[in-house]
Amino acid sequence: MRRTFTLALSALMAVSIAATTATAAYAQSRGDQGGGEDDGAKKRKRDEEWNQPKAPLQQLRNAGPCPFVKVLYDASRYVEFKDGKESAGQAGFTGEIQSLASGCAYKGDEPIKIRVEALFQLGKGPQAVGDKHVYRYWVAVTERNQAVIAKEYFDLPVTFPSGQDRVYTTETLEQITIPRADAKVSGGNFEVLIGFDVTPEMAAFNRDGKRFRVQAGQVQPGTSTKQ
Repeated sequence: MRRTFTLALSALMAVSIAATTATAAYAQSRGDQGGGEDDGAKKRKRDEEWNQPKAPLQQLRNAGPCPFVKVLYDASRYVEFKDGKESAGQAGFTGEIQSLASGCAYKGDEPIKIRVEALFQLGKGPQAVGDKHVYRYWVAVTERNQAVIAKEYFDLPVTFPSGQDRVYTTETLEQITIPRADAKVSGGNFEVLIGFDVTPEMAAFNRDGKRFRVQAGQVQPGTSTKQ
């Protein structure tokens, strides 16, 4: 699904005030986790096994560095548990932001225009009720490691085919626009963060690094089931 996300100029002008209430949690994103060569090899092997869809992006021109585009670690996964019991057998609907791809374009004092594609893996655990679920995720623009400038929520409706408990789908944020005060302001001053709309309990589960693998069905990666 294609989305647009344009920051209001008034929001950007308030950055100097909002920066005094910066939230440190936004610095803890997936992009900050050093995986090393072993993790890279495992990811390549996993991608080859599942033939996961890539997010090809048109090469865009830009006069400086692009904003950092990351998944917020605390909101990178969505895991429901029946009665708060953290086990695979008590899992309801689940989700994970698997990967991001992005590009940006700007020159002179033009606004920064960013395009992002996010690959979601969505699951249906044994305690999930029904075959349909609406996931909710957000996109935020911040000053790098500091204050949130703007944030917007999106719904991601999913229907699981009969007998299948895992699907993949790609969300395209067609244009995120960040106004700039002048040509001296580069994309490196900003971050674009993406995450699920999670409960405090879900965020704590993610923050503690807990995870498990629900046995998946035979769904082919790349199949979009949104309606």
